[in-house]
Amino acid sequence: MSNYSESLHHLDSYISARVPVIGMRTIEQQRALRLLRDAALQHRRSSMPFWIYTRATGLRDLRTNAPVQDDRSLTGAMDFAAGQFSSRANATVVFVDPDHLEDDTPVTRHIAELARLADNNMGSIVLITDAPIWSGLQRLGMSLQLDLPDAEEMHGTLAGFLADHRGHIPIEWDENDTRRAAEFLRGVTEAECINLMATITAKGSIGKADVLGLAQAKDRIFSNLTGLERVQLRESDYTVGGLTSLREWLKRKHDMMHADLRDSELRPPRGVLLVGVPGCGKSLSAKAVAHEWQLPLYRLDMASIHGKYLGESEGRFREALAMADRVAPCILWIDEIEKGLAGKDDMSGVPQRIIGQFLFWLQESRSRAFVVATANDVRSLPPELLRKGRFDELFFVDLPDSQDRREIIELYFRRYLKVDPEPEQVDRLVDLSEGFAGSDIESTLHDVGEEAYRCGGAERLRPSFLLDTFANTVPLSRVNPEQIEEIRAWGRERAVPAGRAATTAGAGVATPSRRIVFMDE
Repeated sequence: MSNYSESLHHLDSYISARVPVIGMRTIEQQRALRLLRDAALQHRRSSMPFWIYTRATGLRDLRTNAPVQDDRSLTGAMDFAAGQFSSRANATVVFVDPDHLEDDTPVTRHIAELARLADNNMGSIVLITDAPIWSGLQRLGMSLQLDLPDAEEMHGTLAGFLADHRGHIPIEWDENDTRRAAEFLRGVTEAECINLMATITAKGSIGKADVLGLAQAKDRIFSNLTGLERVQLRESDYTVGGLTSLREWLKRKHDMMHADLRDSELRPPRGVLLVGVPGCGKSLSAKAVAHEWQLPLYRLDMASIHGKYLGESEGRFREALAMADRVAPCILWIDEIEKGLAGKDDMSGVPQRIIGQFLFWLQESRSRAFVVATANDVRSLPPELLRKGRFDELFFVDLPDSQDRREIIELYFRRYLKVDPEPEQVDRLVDLSEGFAGSDIESTLHDVGEEAYRCGGAERLRPSFLLDTFANTVPLSRVNPEQIEEIRAWGRERAVPAGRAATTAGAGVATPSRRIVFMDE
């Protein structure tokens, strides 16, 4: 049952029961009015009067749209309702977005008095609003939430739009394209869906490429969101060196991310937690996934959600997760997650409540928001976040081995020096970069690239300059070896290695037995 059908069922039940106050929370007024008309136009209610009040049109008959009185004020509409509830049975009056519903105000007290009149004569008041309703008024009746269209309802809207335009313009979409577009448009209103489709139609045709174009257009709607930061990708964000096991796993998850799971009990992929040595490609992986999967990337800054007032942090975090559901399908990047969720000794209880919210969302959300969370010091994270079933997988990103370093060196050599390296050069650099993180290699080759640019090209560099620059670089693994070794010891025992290394250089400890198992192995 779609959200619209379910809401219609509840509304129909409340009207039949003559509930005195029916509160309908929604941001889609026109869709809510269609819901009310569908309920009012049922044959068994043909003799029941329905009136509707809006600030723009005043009081009108819901079925015929005929004006009822010249007075367009809210007070005038409430006086009319009082007269109807006092003189006749089964009357229903709808108020659309009246002001001052949140608190104990003259408006809410007036409506509460109307509700008592309605209750005495089997009348009903329907309040359509996107704001909370004062609890003293809400307790007099029932409430329902008209959520945004789900994928099934969005598919119906798209199918209707295409049917109206088929024969007038060329349309290349088949049923699969329509289903995929409906998934992309989850989280937008019905009006936004129609507007996006009208924008595409304005060019005179609807092609296969417009399915992805819809996702990009939706992304522009949500380009400036509270709690989430839209990350614009650069060309340099598209490639990751090393991390072979992680990259292969992500390729497999890509298929599930776009699969039609309606007839299965499977849920879309939830995400991956990347832990390990700083500077080894965890954050870059989030950007590469967004590019590879052709999905927008949003960053949730854990530091920005914390507020100084009671409940403010939890509210911001809940709002950010709800917004991630709206903008899905997307990649949700949570960088250094331990800084926002750690804090078992925090006496305020805020970290624990945020953890609870996050775990519930990971477990229950069915949106296609794929989380890429990164952590440098995973030891400070709560154990319940690490258990199987929260994230789809926990990967450990270690210092790159010789093969991974070779791949990273070749990647950044071409990027910053604009030439292909000689095989002998790469061999020497691989040896010199033992213990380097990927960021150490990138930074060193960036420095070499700057010098090459200053000199007029890589061919003008003296032969030993490149080797000397690498030899003079002190990587993080030598600056803080104790901390790095603690991180590596944790990862070897508890996580799947993201790279291909079979042993950890210099540690004398075999790679853990955990690995990703594929059907075609």
